[in-house]
Amino acid sequence: MFKNKTLLITGGTGSFGNAVLRRFLNTGIKEIRVFSRDEKKQEDMRIELNSSKVKFYIGDVRNYNSLHSAMHDVDYVFHAAALKQVPSCEFYPLEAVRTNILGTENMLNAALDNKVKKVICLSTDKAVYPINAMGISKAMMEKLMVAKARTTDTSQTIICGTRYGNVMASRGSVIPLFIKQIREGKPLTVTDPNMTRYLMSLEDAVDLVVYAFKNARQGDIFVQKASASTIMDLAIAVREIFKADNEIKIIGTRHGEKLYETLLTREEKNKAEDLGGYYRIVPDGRDLNYGKYFTEGEEKIAEIEDYNSHNTRRLNVGGVKELLLKLDYIQQELAASGIGQ
Repeated sequence: MFKNKTLLITGGTGSFGNAVLRRFLNTGIKEIRVFSRDEKKQEDMRIELNSSKVKFYIGDVRNYNSLHSAMHDVDYVFHAAALKQVPSCEFYPLEAVRTNILGTENMLNAALDNKVKKVICLSTDKAVYPINAMGISKAMMEKLMVAKARTTDTSQTIICGTRYGNVMASRGSVIPLFIKQIREGKPLTVTDPNMTRYLMSLEDAVDLVVYAFKNARQGDIFVQKASASTIMDLAIAVREIFKADNEIKIIGTRHGEKLYETLLTREEKNKAEDLGGYYRIVPDGRDLNYGKYFTEGEEKIAEIEDYNSHNTRRLNVGGVKELLLKLDYIQQELAASGIGQ
């Protein structure tokens, strides 16, 4: 489906963009456009890849015109550009609004104006029952995406989304922090030993987006089923893999953090389609006829449990180690440390 097609990735210099490039660069795809505002990362990527298939566009999703220019003759868009760090969004919430919400509006309008065939918007588990500015902004991004899909002609553009949990070893995540602390001989800092998080690889994230690309109907959001672990077990697993004996220090929950993450609300799970390894969240097709909202209810919703990192399959330390050792990042870090596995 990507043969001789042009794909644009917003936020394309990030972890997800790099994973997409590794997946697609040596296929029959015609062109991959990397759209981001970081010229240094683009330059590093250009030198490393040295590929005529990859084109680089400096721009910001906050600016419609730069998006519109970059989307000329584009077939598909993977929208990964976002402010993702919980603490920074918490202290600068309007910046999260400008990038995650208004930036998505700009991206969708530019895609529609350029008659892009398919747009995949990447969201996060933090958008479900959000308690922090980052999650709230991504929840609004999802609402915006579904609303835009509702009024878009399916024969012109398909707009859909994906929602996934923490990506292991992605930029700014806790695994690189643990490894850095091990190397520096510092304690591994754990916020709450009982805190759970989904464990997904970057390849899982790309798989989810490709699955959505292949199977999406207008306004769908796709969720991949994933395992989880406690943060304490994750810290112990990293420490054992690197044959370290650093102390593990409990520092308390950070500003805006949840005890566990949720990928499906119980309301969504009530109507979601179970596709085996994935859930399809079908958009609400009702209009502004308020009578429907007040006279039609779902009694069984109260009996349904949401899908979260506390009730999904829980990995022990051994299971976490097995998962981590499959990551290229971990193997590279082990090699750099002179540790054989």
